[in-house]
Amino acid sequence: MTSPASPYLGPDEISRTVRRLAHEIVENNRGTDGLVLVGLLSRGYTLARRLAEAIREFENVAVPVGALDIGLYRDDVTRRPAPPPVRPSEIPVPIDGKTVVLVDDVLFTGRSIRAALDALLDYGRPARVRLAVLIDRGHRELPIRPDFVGKNIPTALIQKVQVRLHEVDGLDGVFVFGEEASHA
Repeated sequence: MTSPASPYLGPDEISRTVRRLAHEIVENNRGTDGLVLVGLLSRGYTLARRLAEAIREFENVAVPVGALDIGLYRDDVTRRPAPPPVRPSEIPVPIDGKTVVLVDDVLFTGRSIRAALDALLDYGRPARVRLAVLIDRGHRELPIRPDFVGKNIPTALIQKVQVRLHEVDGLDGVFVFGEEASHA
């Protein structure tokens, strides 16, 4: 997939959005005690690391960051021609009794988050699970709502939203493919 000439969100907007989300997460948690960030592989994990770095900058506290692979928990795993590649999940601290913030790049139908909840519970029983997403594009198929949203982007079902992050893709940008998206 090639990139449109200009991103819906560029590097500066993504950076500001991540800092704002980090502040909202700390405020909602009333500090950093018991807070664990767990990002869905791969861009959710990258965003979780960025959130942790932002929190470290303004709170001077290192919040644990984990990576979660949801491939085998997806409800469409048996419908795929080949099984998904298994990537290692790594949760660096016990999550029992903690506030876990699941982090993902784009929230669409909610099915990935349902799979993430199933996968996360294999690691323990958190006191609370919150959801932070960089982009909420709507079109939910399951009753899942994010607690922290970077940007709501209204989309048509035929459109594709792609988040690209420097650590994974060599550039930062949010791109909308398909019919022209309005910058609301």
